Amino acid sequence: MSRSAALGSAASRPTRPRPALYDRVAEETASIVIRRYSTSFGLASRLLEPEVRQHVENIYALVRVADEIVDGSATDAGLDTVGAARQLNELERETEYAMENGFSANLVVHAFGLTARETGFSAELTQPFFESMRTDLSETEHDQESFDRYVYGSAEVIGLMCLRAFLLHTQTTPDDTERFETGARSLGAAFQKVNFLRDLSADFESLGRSYFPGVSVSSFTEDDKVRLLDDIDADLKVSAAVIPSLPSGSRRAVALAQALFTDLAVRLRATPANQLVTSRVRVPNPVKLRIAAAAAMGRTPRA
Repeated sequence: MSRSAALGSAASRPTRPRPALYDRVAEETASIVIRRYSTSFGLASRLLEPEVRQHVENIYALVRVADEIVDGSATDAGLDTVGAARQLNELERETEYAMENGFSANLVVHAFGLTARETGFSAELTQPFFESMRTDLSETEHDQESFDRYVYGSAEVIGLMCLRAFLLHTQTTPDDTERFETGARSLGAAFQKVNFLRDLSADFESLGRSYFPGVSVSSFTEDDKVRLLDDIDADLKVSAAVIPSLPSGSRRAVALAQALFTDLAVRLRATPANQLVTSRVRVPNPVKLRIAAAAAMGRTPRA
């Protein structure tokens, strides 16, 4: 084959179209959010291959904006519960429109819509998420049924969204897909429960919320702590078993996130119950960097 023929053949191959300027700016905006808001997830996202990383950052940005409506900036701006609910409802409408039509005037929503359309999820995952966010505006305590529903909508569906990005160019059997989804949901649930446990006092004192059914901050015991951490450890064990089978472009990042929260769970277990209700346990930055280095080298947690 001549050089000119070879060039012509290469030029005729289909290529992914260069994203429009607006798309690029939207995704750059989403990327800023994770770097400013979360050191742990921001650190983990750097181990993702570029395409997958962008999708995960697009997802995270929308989730963070919704969280600001129910927990942060909306209140600081003087919105009451009714006003925050209106903002949340409008954000959900904008999100569904972007997923269906491929455009939003809100840059974060636009980036999220791009990810949803390319990775193949829609309102079946966003509706439970927004429903859980609305719960934060109206409920301060949970029974087991409402707690499970809340964790699914606020955390497990986020894991399922990210999983769609992880598996975007991967062929899986129905059995493999089910196993991956179980792992993604378990890891999301573990993340959320760990955050609830280390934020017991802040959630109760600042927001008036008590997420764990039957758990009172004023009478939190060592037995309560151990029971909650046993449940978290069970979730982490399920998710750890799936990580080695993930595509290489996402495996190290998920392993890092898993390892960070596993370390945090260990630290929570070592902290007396009476201290957990007065202080927030963290993973020191040097430890985070050491865990990140291990994940970057491909060391995945064992089930």
